[in-house]
Amino acid sequence: MTVHTTVTSPLGELLLVGEPARDGVSLTSLSMPGQRNAPVVRAGWARDPERFSDVARQLAAYFAGELTRFDIEFTPSGGTDFQRRVWDSLEEIPYGATTTYGALAQRLGVDRTRIQALGAAIGANPLLLVRPCHRVIGADGSMRGYAGGVERKVRLLTHEGALQPTLV
Repeated sequence: MTVHTTVTSPLGELLLVGEPARDGVSLTSLSMPGQRNAPVVRAGWARDPERFSDVARQLAAYFAGELTRFDIEFTPSGGTDFQRRVWDSLEEIPYGATTTYGALAQRLGVDRTRIQALGAAIGANPLLLVRPCHRVIGADGSMRGYAGGVERKVRLLTHEGALQPTLV
């Protein structure tokens, strides 16, 4: 059975999708409004905000600046072996830090000719925010793609202190 809920955040309403677990839910997807390839609620999915109460609490604490690492149960869903390897490596990038696509490729032993595939795998991450794909940037410091939108990537990195706020 698939359960879902939405939570309000500074980035817009987040859609949380998961499978019931003993202590609440095992998260399978976290998506944002306007996100590329975001799941949509399907017939047969049950709305169950209570199961997501711990996830919602952790997200609120993150946005309040009180939490720097999530402790959320995930259920791997979909993805190739390569994508899952890339997704797992994202969890090693600490709060307040960034890495480059090239550095991530080197850490994973991915040939530089496959950097585009690495970027595609990062872009297919079904757990935005909690699996921090927003912490991967271009070698020149530029904000490359983000499934939730580059402006949200900048907001997240600024929130985490990895980028300085822009004064206008």
